[in-house]
Amino acid sequence: MGGLLATCGAINWDVSLFVRRFPEPGEEVRVERIERVPGGTAANVAVAAARILGPDRVAFLGALGGDEIANRQIEELRREGIITDAIKVIEDEESGQAYIVVDSTGQNVIHTYFGANLRVDAEYVKSDPVREIVERCRVVVIMDPPLEAADALAKLARESEATVIWDPGVYVDRGLRELARVMGSVDYFVLNEVETRNLLGSSDPSSIASKMAEVSPGAKFIVKLGARGSMLVDTSTGRWVSVGAPSLERLGMRVVNTVGCGDAFIGALAASKYEDLDDAESLVRANAAGALKATRLETRGSPTREELLSFLERAREMMAVQEG
Repeated sequence: MGGLLATCGAINWDVSLFVRRFPEPGEEVRVERIERVPGGTAANVAVAAARILGPDRVAFLGALGGDEIANRQIEELRREGIITDAIKVIEDEESGQAYIVVDSTGQNVIHTYFGANLRVDAEYVKSDPVREIVERCRVVVIMDPPLEAADALAKLARESEATVIWDPGVYVDRGLRELARVMGSVDYFVLNEVETRNLLGSSDPSSIASKMAEVSPGAKFIVKLGARGSMLVDTSTGRWVSVGAPSLERLGMRVVNTVGCGDAFIGALAASKYEDLDDAESLVRANAAGALKATRLETRGSPTREELLSFLERAREMMAVQEG
């Protein structure tokens, strides 16, 4: 199968602090362990997709600073088989960094310095290296670059007849009116349940369909439901499909770190659409990838293709598919 899958957005260096519990304001708690690893939502998605699709099928689009972090990040991406030709290096800026506190249940609090990530703009998207990548794409995943870049990239990808998946991340708080200008060029719009309620007022399928039909009638809206799975609403028809998540406890596994689960979900979703799988099976694989990542401490703990398929052999029967 020819063509590429590209992801665009944040690439950060993660400093993860593992604690037994989160502190109250003004309280000090002991850090049990520190991990310093590559991260950033779009880079994590690229890695997740590349582990499923194999080397030289996935490209990363984004920006890094003129520092040692940039060298390490590019080296890590290349080790995963990801194409890095279009990454922009900005000498007068620091690379993005995230400081993450994880408690004993795997829940997390994240503090991010965006740095060079904020320099991904429409001019960068229109540059020759980016255009050359996008023109070869079957799927383009837009995570959380600034909205002007997301808009330009979605339109460019649509011109290339690529499937466009968009998770706006922190930009969801701009509201539906501002996001609408990008949604017109998007095939799959992805949010978690809290973001969906904040944006639309409800995560009910009928409410999602009616409100999204006004701004993006051709798109499909995916809600990540965490330990309850995920749901897809077709805004053009009002039809929906939900897929349950596997029970890790029943499989003899446990959650150790939820950081990066959503990225593993989107990476597997994008890889599935690259392989022309239908929506229900794509959600099954995405749910499985997110669940399996939760059992691993590392932010980029997404599974390889072999690991994902092996896990599905054990977990598929738990992942009920419902349609309405």
